[in-house]
Amino acid sequence: MTAALLDLLRGRRFAVLTGAGCSTESGIPDYRGPETRRRARNPIRFSEFVKSADGRRRYWARAFVGWERFREKRPNPAHHAIATMEAAGHLTGLITQNVDRLHHDAGSQDVVELHGALAEVRCLACGVRESREGLQHRLDRLNPGWRSTRAEMAPDGDAELPLELVSRFVVAGCAACEGPLKPDVVFFGEGVPKPRVERAYGMVDAAEALLVVGTSLAVFSGYRFVKRANAAGLPIGIVNLGESRGDAVADVIVAAKAGELLPHLAHELGSSTSEAPPRAPRS
Repeated sequence: MTAALLDLLRGRRFAVLTGAGCSTESGIPDYRGPETRRRARNPIRFSEFVKSADGRRRYWARAFVGWERFREKRPNPAHHAIATMEAAGHLTGLITQNVDRLHHDAGSQDVVELHGALAEVRCLACGVRESREGLQHRLDRLNPGWRSTRAEMAPDGDAELPLELVSRFVVAGCAACEGPLKPDVVFFGEGVPKPRVERAYGMVDAAEALLVVGTSLAVFSGYRFVKRANAAGLPIGIVNLGESRGDAVADVIVAAKAGELLPHLAHELGSSTSEAPPRAPRS
């Protein structure tokens, strides 16, 4: 099937859509992979975070502990391969559902972070932004000794903590107005900003194919781009371990680890695009 994926992409400029499966090989857990599925957890929803001080305390206590390990993660061969393909001129753009900034760390330039990035926080009251690292230092001063807390890492920089420990955590307010702080990411139940979606649509519209990597497409915010590509008659290739919501419309599906397959794909596609082959009609 690797050869079929090469045939689908060779000579075409394509958009790339990535999900958590692109970062699991860097040691970042996902929500729906084989390991996390057996111990499913419910991430905080936007409505709870906004309305509940206890919900915010729970989030920031877990995030404070999880950040220490999350920020140490580094790009894996999949991230580097995508950056290589972009530098070679094969991509119309990269759309990622991940919030870890590993694509940027690998050298990708034209990236839409569909769900934002944990590296920044913003005040819900006045809108002032702050680096996550700066907030971590403030939280550290308010919660001496917490930095050494050991906990199991969970998706999106979270960590598993007992409720009795969470209840003792002191939450930092906005440095400018003392308002509540939120990571600059899209929570469950929160909409993706329209300008971000439109920019991502533009990457798909400019493409001659779509490559989907490491996502089940269970959330509509990512699946919408597969629907867009399918409606335009674009060839669609999916690289994912496990089933995907886009399988029914995909031309090629490869069950493989992204970090193993993408470097081979980048090597075979070479350093520049050629004239695109005629697009075969979709059945």
